[in-house]
Amino acid sequence: MIKTSYNYRKTIFYSLSRHHTTLNSYDNNLLSSRSTREGRKVIMKNFSWQYDEMRQTGVDYTDLSEVEAYDERMGKLRDVKQEAGDIVKLLDIGSEDTVIEFGTGTGWLACTAAQHCKRVIAVDISANMLKYAKKRSEEQGIHNIDFFHGGFLTYQHSGETVDIVITQLALHHLPDFWKQIALKRISNMLKEGGILYIKDTVYSFDMNNYWQFFNQWISGTLTSAGEELAHEIEVAVREEFSTCDWIMEGLLKHAGFKIHKAEYDQGFLAQYICIKAQGDIQNLTL
Repeated sequence: MIKTSYNYRKTIFYSLSRHHTTLNSYDNNLLSSRSTREGRKVIMKNFSWQYDEMRQTGVDYTDLSEVEAYDERMGKLRDVKQEAGDIVKLLDIGSEDTVIEFGTGTGWLACTAAQHCKRVIAVDISANMLKYAKKRSEEQGIHNIDFFHGGFLTYQHSGETVDIVITQLALHHLPDFWKQIALKRISNMLKEGGILYIKDTVYSFDMNNYWQFFNQWISGTLTSAGEELAHEIEVAVREEFSTCDWIMEGLLKHAGFKIHKAEYDQGFLAQYICIKAQGDIQNLTL
């Protein structure tokens, strides 16, 4: 073991603390916001090393035609409306809760949750998705949803910490390092004891049989849902950043979450209910 003097350790700690404070202050100066018809748009000055989450991977949901076809296409595989109701019941969302949803999409979950809670903050990197979701909320007479154009890395939360954060089929668009940053940022947005719900593409199948697994998954989708969705899965496997179950669980724990429940289905789908642990993580300003 290398021994160091008390004064040396104190000097190093002071230096690191000053550096951390400087970085936090500097980072805050990089952000601004402006109002748009879809809500507040977060603008972050980019560094060459920063991952650009606004750049679409996989299917391009900045394309209005893709947005308009989304519900019909997903309807071949999922009952999105029923799923939204099930999640609200599962998380016991109540009248005093504030909920953030990352990857709000066409707004099914945001609109369903808003009918049971105080406020929903709906975040998406696609301006066209937000327009579609906002239109849905207006048609349903819902007025307690705030829409933000941004994502896990660019949405800047202000005000009080929230009770629940939900994200479905969105986190896999980030590489694993940036997933970790995203999860730490989410932890900072949550109250102690707050809930994080994740439903996403996470691989739990036997990696020794990956070739067979992916071919069966894609061919099965082709048979049950058609060529368009089968192609979408091909693109997702090739270009997106779905991770493994053991990696995902590690990312959650390192972000300061206790995994209350983890469920894996069909080798590629996972659901997590996580609780923000008390006092386990220092604030991360990014």
